[in-house]
Amino acid sequence: MQERAPYRPDDAEIAAINARHFADTPLRPADLLFVFGTRIDEELRAETAAKLWEQGYFRHAIVSGGVTPGADLSECTLIKAAMVQRGIPADRILEEHHAMNTGENVLLSLPVIEAALGRSNIRTVICLGNSWTARRYAMTMQRHWPEVEKLLLTVDRFGVPRQLWHTHPDFRRRVLSEWDKIAPYMAKGFIAEWP
Repeated sequence: MQERAPYRPDDAEIAAINARHFADTPLRPADLLFVFGTRIDEELRAETAAKLWEQGYFRHAIVSGGVTPGADLSECTLIKAAMVQRGIPADRILEEHHAMNTGENVLLSLPVIEAALGRSNIRTVICLGNSWTARRYAMTMQRHWPEVEKLLLTVDRFGVPRQLWHTHPDFRRRVLSEWDKIAPYMAKGFIAEWP
């Protein structure tokens, strides 16, 4: 999919994205924390997971992410190590080392979850990922694991309030790229409507 040329969205598109794309949910304790792999802000992802662990928000986690071009270690390896360094017990973190996109994160993690915990034992999942990808994490999970309740927590280091994403050039580019994926991914059956 080709990204749009850089542009400033109008007020109506900004309002639509603010209302529909950024879909963090109220958090409550969940059975599983699902950490989507990233090549950006791995430490922030681990730091956020550690805070959730300290506050009792999950009993088990899974980190999913493969080896990206130019890297020697998988996203999973890097993020899990950072989570353990921050106090999350290694035996509470399941691993998936092959996923190269959000769909694979979910599809390749489901057998790992089944083998270790039993999917039927998981009723609630906190999806943790980048703010600009936002609800697509939960929409992907909804497509492949509809029976579980999804909570969503997203993070970033752009240094501007999320509602002002359009004022930061890199944040704006990332949000618009992700926003543009929603309709085609829905049409192809990659994601399902959520919430």
